[in-house]
Amino acid sequence: MTLEKKPRAVIVGGSIGGVSCAHTLILAGWDVVVLEKSYQAPTGSPTGAGLGLDPLSLQLIQSWIKDPELLKRTTVPLTIDQNDAVDGEKKVRWTLTRDEKFNCRAAHWADLHALLYHALPPNLFLWGHHFQSFSISSDKRSVQVKALSLQSNETIEVVGDLLVAADGCLSKIRQSFVPDHKLRYSGYCAWRGVLDFSGNEKSETIVGIRKAYPELGKCLYFGLGSGSHTVLYELLNKRLNWIWYVHQPEPDLKSNSMTMKASSDMIQAMHKEAEKMWLPEFVRVIKETSHPFINAIYDSEPLEQIYWDNVVLVGDAAHPTTPHAVRSTNMSVLDAAVLGQCLKKWGAENLQSALEEYQSIRLPVISKQVLHARRMGRIKQGLALPVRQSFDPKTANPEECQELQQRLMPFFSDVPSILV
Repeated sequence: MTLEKKPRAVIVGGSIGGVSCAHTLILAGWDVVVLEKSYQAPTGSPTGAGLGLDPLSLQLIQSWIKDPELLKRTTVPLTIDQNDAVDGEKKVRWTLTRDEKFNCRAAHWADLHALLYHALPPNLFLWGHHFQSFSISSDKRSVQVKALSLQSNETIEVVGDLLVAADGCLSKIRQSFVPDHKLRYSGYCAWRGVLDFSGNEKSETIVGIRKAYPELGKCLYFGLGSGSHTVLYELLNKRLNWIWYVHQPEPDLKSNSMTMKASSDMIQAMHKEAEKMWLPEFVRVIKETSHPFINAIYDSEPLEQIYWDNVVLVGDAAHPTTPHAVRSTNMSVLDAAVLGQCLKKWGAENLQSALEEYQSIRLPVISKQVLHARRMGRIKQGLALPVRQSFDPKTANPEECQELQQRLMPFFSDVPSILV
């Protein structure tokens, strides 16, 4: 008796979307290889920043890892979604809307990635391999992927039954199918940082920020100023995650990344501007943060399809989105879960049916969520919308303020039937 050979998936991109797909495809009975350009798995928490996980993502991740309690120990509650108006001149703030049943949790990107990565079997990842190209066989039954080893400078070839494009919002694989599909610059960038205050819990800065924001550790704070807004919440291990969205011309991105390092002059200018805009307690957190960085904020018009033959898009490759609705990571996790279940349901011999069902489940959802996140960003940044005036936090009425809540995201608490 011979064992039937497992189908093989090649996943390009080893971030949260890629590592999540590795879990779900293995559970669906597939062999997996992941090509990732980074030289090694992230260690510690130098990479990325904070993110929010909704109840469904938490449930899915718990089902993938060996010790579900690890997820709880790696995250911090975000049970409250609060939007405040901030008057930078008078240095006062007041609450516009508050949802005490938000029921999410906060994690640092590197902590979540490590949790998912270490729960996988060893040797699935080919670290330090930069995707070059792919070709689909004439019978559409296999796909050959070429990648450059950054260590040896040699090109390797990997053959699989399925190519999963988890290569981010600048996806080269997506571009090969829809070369005219362009990213849309939002009109603003985000200053981001994580303040590590371990050993400084009694400092003036931390005492002051906890007094000004007493529910840090369970609250997602949004601060809406004049044509700008901020985000503040606590992470595990005595860290504060902050974001400040700033209008500016589209930056000249030098590398294949939406993240830019900031010079000392840029940081000093940002500090001066922050003093004019925000409360002093928040400004001190910004000033004491080492190595703040800049994210250029992009999204794109929703795609008409997210698979072709035996190539499928997941995560930011399938739906570049702005970060205003705490969706990007949750969308990637759900993409992986639905893809895995579709492949398990249909089997490798019915791959087209599996990918068609994946697309039929995810495409209507992600399309509406991308557009809603865009709208929420424009509201919070005080930008014009087609059917309403710009939002002004100083004069907004209660009905307008309710629009700021995260739970108004389409399909916010929806669970696809294939996962039930």
